[in-house]
Amino acid sequence: MATPWWKDDERLLAALRRADEAAREVPLEFVAAGKAIFTWYDIDAELASMTYDSAAERGQPSPTRGPEHVPLRALIFATGEVTIELEVGQEALLGQLVPARPGTAYTHLVTGGVVESAIDESGCFVFRPAPSQAFRLQCRPASGTNVVTDWIAL
Repeated sequence: MATPWWKDDERLLAALRRADEAAREVPLEFVAAGKAIFTWYDIDAELASMTYDSAAERGQPSPTRGPEHVPLRALIFATGEVTIELEVGQEALLGQLVPARPGTAYTHLVTGGVVESAIDESGCFVFRPAPSQAFRLQCRPASGTNVVTDWIAL
């Protein structure tokens, strides 16, 4: 009867070497992106669910614009307490908290980076340029519940 590989030191070391070599072939950016997806940014944050995405309506051509026109994308996320309205253009990501309240908004990029923007008294915030990769939006109003969206891929 043959000895199982896990009881043969030479075969075990060879298997470990192969596993280590395979792990080194994965790009570091890919590993960072995978870890960022599963990071829990704030245990007290309320998850906002998407209630509207204008991308679902893109099948209809615009009667007033030519094919070179790139439409804005509108997204709406909601919780029981607050709604986050977003407009995504080529130049910027514009947002507003409803009801309006000041605070800070963050985009948590899939690669692990975080970009911050102030939320003004009317609940508006802007990120320039718009994120070019998947991100999660977090809004921390000065008063009220901290809100986080699910991952958004534009």
